[in-house]
Amino acid sequence: MSGYVDLHCHYVPGVDDGVRTLDESLRVLSALQAIGYTEVVATPHIRTAMFENRKPGLEKAFAELVSIVSAQKLPRLSLAAEHFCDDVFFNLLASDQVLPYRGAHTILIEFRYEAWPRKIEEQLFRMQVKGLRPLIAHPERYNALFDRTDPLDPLLEVGAMTLLDTMSLMGKYGDRPRRAAERMLEEGAYDAACSDTHRPEDVDVMAKAIERLRALVGKEECQALLSDRPRGMLDGTYDP
Repeated sequence: MSGYVDLHCHYVPGVDDGVRTLDESLRVLSALQAIGYTEVVATPHIRTAMFENRKPGLEKAFAELVSIVSAQKLPRLSLAAEHFCDDVFFNLLASDQVLPYRGAHTILIEFRYEAWPRKIEEQLFRMQVKGLRPLIAHPERYNALFDRTDPLDPLLEVGAMTLLDTMSLMGKYGDRPRRAAERMLEEGAYDAACSDTHRPEDVDVMAKAIERLRALVGKEECQALLSDRPRGMLDGTYDP
């Protein structure tokens, strides 16, 4: 299988906790291409007091990277961001200073791991009103979802989607996220799957994680999670 689309990868050098150098960026992109990826979306963090990134600066850093690597044979590159849901984010959303995926149909969001956000479904509904469908990064890594998926229901009811961090299946983030990911796959709770690669060595783990994913859900569903649905989210054709 191939033609994978990675909706979540930290390959813009020096902007967050992802790759640090151009060499690391090229190694990540080349390695992802070698395991079947044809498009890789950069999703640097926008998280105030941790990663003070903003749209103009990230667009500039991404454009500089693309200009340097344009002669290389690499997957298609595009830019979005991983937005931490706090008051600053919602102010940025109101002023159109967020970075949705290409096509501007879907936006990647994350929450605090330790505490499930209260009444977040109201804010997600407002995103939908603005024409942006929220995609929740790595739900299996949130404490509130370790043992049950029920807290997600109100968010799904207002149109949110979910993105598996595939390396969770290899225990990269611990045993509880691994078990939660396996449970949520069995429940059919995921819309798509990504790599969330931060370092070149992550891609070796990702290659094994894809095999694990295929073993758990079968070839057809694996292709849907890694390729068909992510591409549909970018094109605006995916409707859960």
